[in-house]
Amino acid sequence: MAASRMETIDAHHHLWRYTPREYDWIDESMQVLRRDFLPGDLIREMAAADVDGSVVVQARQTLEETRWLLDQADDCAAIRGVVGWAPIAGEEFPGVMEEFEDRPKLKGLRHVIQGEKDEEYILREDFNSGIRCLLGSGLVYDILIFARHLPYAIEFVDEHPEQVFVLDHIAKPMIREGMVAPWAEQMQELGRRENVWCKLSGMVTEADWATWDEASLRPYLDAAVEAFGPSRLMVGSDWPVCLVASEYGRWFEVLRTYFAGFSETERAAVFGGNAVEVYGL
Repeated sequence: MAASRMETIDAHHHLWRYTPREYDWIDESMQVLRRDFLPGDLIREMAAADVDGSVVVQARQTLEETRWLLDQADDCAAIRGVVGWAPIAGEEFPGVMEEFEDRPKLKGLRHVIQGEKDEEYILREDFNSGIRCLLGSGLVYDILIFARHLPYAIEFVDEHPEQVFVLDHIAKPMIREGMVAPWAEQMQELGRRENVWCKLSGMVTEADWATWDEASLRPYLDAAVEAFGPSRLMVGSDWPVCLVASEYGRWFEVLRTYFAGFSETERAAVFGGNAVEVYGL
């Protein structure tokens, strides 16, 4: 019997109906993102890149968007899971979450920590109180930070040893500047927490958009592999944000080239198996 093809899951992408007011972070340099990106667009990209399923992640901090993403996922079999937003730091959080108990495609939550003025937001008591409420829900928490927030993220994770965490975009190291330290050492430290997984995504937008190549990303991929190992890494496109620096298919080519020398079991885990396990897809 022929061996079944390894399934590929894009563990991190977005969808949106574009409005300048709601997506004010999309500046002049990101003109390519100033339009709608909907499931039909995604399906075309996935088909061309041999990607089988996906996890869509919040881009706006509204419950309205979380509901909309779940509706999109319900109508699109390829979207296996949703990482939405909810007011984790709000007193109303536990009550709010009751609404989503019958939405099986909700797999996790995320807050845009990197956008908070308070550098130590992730350590706030109201936020941590909300994270404690996730225990037993089966929901994952996606950590979105810059490299400079890693010491706080380590402290945060230590407060919640039973909670499953996924670090987005390898914590956005300063790839454009070629800075590997102290990010790599801090990733190594975070990787010692076995309840944390890491997404290989969002890297091209931290590099020089026009001149990046696989060689410029390799030290960062190497460090992520060293910190988390193939059993706790997953691939993601960060589409459509990646389009400022890379086409969808090109990013998957980079990842497939990088992992070509790994074992079939390791590749199966990184390219799909880990996302299925972590998010319960």
